[in-house]
Amino acid sequence: MRKKLNELEATAICGNDISSSCLYVSALAIFYAGQYAWVSLLMVAGVLFLFRKIYGEVVGALPLNGGAYNALLNTTKKSTASLAAALTVLSYMATAVISASEAVKYAYSIWNQIPILPVTIGLLLLFMGLVIIGIGESSKVAIVIFIFHLLSLTLLCGFCLYYFFNNGFETLIANFHMPVQGGIVQALFFGFSAAMLGISGFESSANFVEEQKSGVFPKTLRNMWIVVSIFNPLIAFLALALIPMEVVNNNQEALLSFLGKISGGNWLSLLVGIDAALVLSGAVLTSFVGVGGLMERMALDRILPSVLLKKNKNKSSYLIYILFFILCISILLVTGGELAKLAGVYTIAFLSVMALFGIGNFLLKVKRKRLPRPERASWLALIVAIVAVIAAIIGNIVLNPPYLLIFIEYLVPTLFVIFFMLYYSYILRGFLIFSRYVFPANNKFFNKLNKKAKRKLAEISGQQFVFFTNHDNVENLNKVMLYITKNESTRRLKIVSVLEDDMKVPAGLKTDIEVLDRAYPDINIEFIEEPGRFCPEKIKELSIRWKIPTNFMFIGAPSEKFEFPVQELGEVRLII
Repeated sequence: MRKKLNELEATAICGNDISSSCLYVSALAIFYAGQYAWVSLLMVAGVLFLFRKIYGEVVGALPLNGGAYNALLNTTKKSTASLAAALTVLSYMATAVISASEAVKYAYSIWNQIPILPVTIGLLLLFMGLVIIGIGESSKVAIVIFIFHLLSLTLLCGFCLYYFFNNGFETLIANFHMPVQGGIVQALFFGFSAAMLGISGFESSANFVEEQKSGVFPKTLRNMWIVVSIFNPLIAFLALALIPMEVVNNNQEALLSFLGKISGGNWLSLLVGIDAALVLSGAVLTSFVGVGGLMERMALDRILPSVLLKKNKNKSSYLIYILFFILCISILLVTGGELAKLAGVYTIAFLSVMALFGIGNFLLKVKRKRLPRPERASWLALIVAIVAVIAAIIGNIVLNPPYLLIFIEYLVPTLFVIFFMLYYSYILRGFLIFSRYVFPANNKFFNKLNKKAKRKLAEISGQQFVFFTNHDNVENLNKVMLYITKNESTRRLKIVSVLEDDMKVPAGLKTDIEVLDRAYPDINIEFIEEPGRFCPEKIKELSIRWKIPTNFMFIGAPSEKFEFPVQELGEVRLII
């Protein structure tokens, strides 16, 4: 059985990403919010607190890899979920490339003999190798980086506080008397919008929740929230207490190293530089681990090619990591590692994923009321969180309009690939109709192409799906049929009643199925009475016997009385 991650391991993997934000977000917030930057960062911590409950509810109810994609897949259309998946993959690509590039640039500031682009590619290659070896092994590297980072930040803050109390309050008072361009409200809004980048990485834990031990996920959310709520506002405040505002804005790229030099000397500045290179490298690892869980789920659901599910002896989907590495190299070479272009993709993609997760929680409350969950976010908290994220997206677009165009440039090809797979059967049908009228009848090449397309279409349409039910509610059964016709390219469905010894099929169920069979002539419906007990073992048994993957099996949302957690049912999908 595959070893699962404990609290420290899981927190370290996603924590390196979110905690690396302090290296740039404090300077960014000061640039836009001036002396009120620390307030903007506290506002961000408040929004993140709301998202703890939102993520806790969604992932607690649906504890499967995929984050926002998984939330939307089980509450709405597959195409909507695919949009969330595309945005998340894009966000991870930008995260990996920005983090690797900035890590190498920090290393270059310490030792300026290294070639930046080749070493950046080498760093991405290194972490690809680590995740291919296995997530358990890569988590050990993440723990070392995470602990070193927290110790470095604590040491830096300690020296800054000591320097502050020994050198007086003059700099802080002078900074607070600086004029605020556009007024306090505008400064706080733009500071908040920019500072929302400081919580990037919070979504990562949801993308590899299946690799975590039971009960670990909510603890990772709490731990990440504590780290950013303490360090991000504190570092912004200390920067304003020690350095004049214009000097802060002139040292944005390495503000923490500059703070270290002022408060502790060259050795502390060097330590911060080493820490920055390491923790940004850890954020690269987070991207690989997060995208691995997401893309595996997408491949299972036929949104990505199933060949990506091939595993090595360490049970690692190595082709996914190789593909992600290639995509990262392509975006690195296209942008030349230019931070502004990458940030344009990163900012809007990440914040859009957060907004979609909030929408997923909204749909879960409305459409899956009966589904058990360990905690619930209040309606007020959910609405405030979604509005805050949408406001941050608008704020970032207003601050940097070109970012929106850059984001669209990368989103369109990503969506093209995903929607090509999603509508593959329709494309094949269109090709066959087109070829009938255009291609020569006796041409061997075109005839061979035609046969291949027909075989592939038959394979896709022939994939069987299963819906488990013991109820004769024709309205619900019709919802199942509508869901399948809109979201899956299949012509075969098994409706299965699992019956214990003292159970009988409801009187009207067979009649209802006969009605549906006539209403949906394109789908071959087979009704099966299966003796036994409906449980995870029965699902696995049927999956093996019928050669149907569990992610092609559907159930209605179970109630609180259902004795098994959803995650024990495999990738069984909730569709009503």
